[in-house]
Amino acid sequence: MFKAKELEYRINDSGSKLVVVHTKYADEVRKIAEKCPTLKNIIIVGEGGTSAGELHFDDLMKGASTKLEVEKTRSDDMAFFCYTSGTTGMPKGAVHLHRWVPANDPSALYWAAYKEDDIFAHTGALNWIYPLGNGFLYAWRWGVSVLLYDGRFVPGRWFELLERYQVTNLASVPTAYRMFLAVDGAEERYDLVLRHCISAGEPLNPEVVKEWKKRFGVDILDGIGMTEIMVYLSNMEGMPIKPGSCGRPQPGHVCAIVDDEGNPLGPYKEGTLAVRADDPGLFKEYWNKPEKTAECFKKGWFLTGDTLYTDEDGYYWFSGRGDDLIMTAGYRVSPFEVESVVNEHPAVLESAAVASPDPVRGVIVKSFIILNEGYEPSDELAREIQQFVKERTAPYKYPREIEFVKELPKTQSGKIKRKVLRELEKERKLGKKG
Repeated sequence: MFKAKELEYRINDSGSKLVVVHTKYADEVRKIAEKCPTLKNIIIVGEGGTSAGELHFDDLMKGASTKLEVEKTRSDDMAFFCYTSGTTGMPKGAVHLHRWVPANDPSALYWAAYKEDDIFAHTGALNWIYPLGNGFLYAWRWGVSVLLYDGRFVPGRWFELLERYQVTNLASVPTAYRMFLAVDGAEERYDLVLRHCISAGEPLNPEVVKEWKKRFGVDILDGIGMTEIMVYLSNMEGMPIKPGSCGRPQPGHVCAIVDDEGNPLGPYKEGTLAVRADDPGLFKEYWNKPEKTAECFKKGWFLTGDTLYTDEDGYYWFSGRGDDLIMTAGYRVSPFEVESVVNEHPAVLESAAVASPDPVRGVIVKSFIILNEGYEPSDELAREIQQFVKERTAPYKYPREIEFVKELPKTQSGKIKRKVLRELEKERKLGKKG
């Protein structure tokens, strides 16, 4: 969950007057309460007392009416807003309207594929749009039972939960699926009843899709979305899967790959993924940031900032964030493509590929790698991984430098902050003014 500094930014940016917080996280709010001039009340939920000036949820409920008075709203009234991941700058509050929930019914029906007797689980925390939508709002709307677990993600523990509660539908992210697959013999050790799995938040490697199907007998349906619109393009039930592809636009959503001028491109032409600006599931604006809002609309399209291409069948393929693409020796290299191959090596748990300054080539591809248990960093292993990548992709794409790390910088929603790694490399090789 968010730490004090992150909460301070969001409370002040939104002008929030009230914060409702569980006792487990209350101290983070208390640390910055005096730095938030608009904050008037703090309501504590859960066991434990309150500090001076705070209210407790249980005390407030004692005198509350048992009658629910429903507020009348219009489809274009503001319902809520979520903050973006901050992948390309400070997080922005994306304002969503009440029409957002019914507009995302196709995602619930064809991607998450809820059924009345399903038990649904999401491995992510509810403080970002993917688990908030699929693990709470959509499930609530469709009357599906949901398993909520307030704990750190540990694959073995999650396998126990999936078995104990007989979870039928699992939503997670590629990193977690890779960690699941790193548990030897899990498909035989646990009595699972999974019938449906989905993934979003970052691109899903083809090898993970194939291995999960082989071991657990279930496809993982990958999707792509963002805080501004949730998941609108995905693999769907009954649709042939092309491992590595994000799928196709869901019913009711119109998408295209466009050039810098906002003109649609044909198959196999890389460009910016765009969603039609009148999409009912699209956010209205960035809170108090009209300039930022205007920047991402062009010629009737909302520009996502993601770089993709389509194939002859209309499937969409992810290349990376526009600012993540690596230009080396005249070639454009997708960080996802490099990471996808690197992550297939048995020693690798997770990796991030970024541009690193080089006096000869301008920049080179560098991989930051987290190793699986049982492997130790060494020059020999680095060379082995480089050769592994060379044998599976074009020679200019292999990481000429490898750095083994314990962790990767990530947003609250689990996306790798490649910008942080790029800036680190610039500072190391070019100095602070790089």
